[in-house]
Amino acid sequence: MKMVNALVLAGYGLNCDNETACALELAGASVARAHINSLIDGSVPLDDFQIMVFVGGFSWGDDHGAGVIQAVRLKTNLGDKILEFVDSGNLVLGICNGFQTLVNLGLLPGFNGDYKTRSIALTFNDCGNFRDDWVMLKVNPSSPCVFTKGFDYLELPIRHGEGKFYSDKDVIQRLIKNNQVVIQYALPDGNPAECKFPFNPNGSINDIAGICDPTGRIFGLMPHPEAFNHWTNHPDWTRDKEKIKRGGGAADPGATAGIRMFQNGVDFICDR
Repeated sequence: MKMVNALVLAGYGLNCDNETACALELAGASVARAHINSLIDGSVPLDDFQIMVFVGGFSWGDDHGAGVIQAVRLKTNLGDKILEFVDSGNLVLGICNGFQTLVNLGLLPGFNGDYKTRSIALTFNDCGNFRDDWVMLKVNPSSPCVFTKGFDYLELPIRHGEGKFYSDKDVIQRLIKNNQVVIQYALPDGNPAECKFPFNPNGSINDIAGICDPTGRIFGLMPHPEAFNHWTNHPDWTRDKEKIKRGGGAADPGATAGIRMFQNGVDFICDR
């Protein structure tokens, strides 16, 4: 099997790097956790990797807005290298604060190959407070997103105070037309949340929880796939365990939805 090297950024208030590295390793990747400064000073070359993950947390304390300072620092010091990384056919994943960074960098939505223009905001939740919960997500089967292949619905945890997806009407319509809206918040039965709280936890326009660029290789989402790295992470795991046991199934149901998302990325690099 081809070795897939994944880079997980760390430092300056980011706090999901260990979980993300663990999830990528479970998915079959060789993982390096690197401080942002190591990437900037060149001691960790971006050229060594095929997957780069911007993780969750509170980079620079979310001063000046979530993900803003991280985006400015990276764009100023590594802007051209990141664009070269994308042009080489590699994968970029942004989770929660990482998603906020990607939209501030302009890597998303990436219309017409423009990875520099900011046209989307992820701003304060309509409920006015931080949300820590699990959400149902409906996956767009027509999306080109590499990471969501094979999914129709999935459950993932969220934990954010600034997760409301917002943009002007033209951008939203273009995202929908291009099938760049990858996942949307849904009701427990899988139907659209239609901005009903708490199923849509933040008031995102059109229930948007994650988008990709037109190639499907850059993906940003507010929910945390790395936080569903074992089936016992799920709040209903004890009930599910009993159902499996009574049905005569295996005690361990296998890879979670979170790990399978990372596996999709690893498989894509292996197959290209």
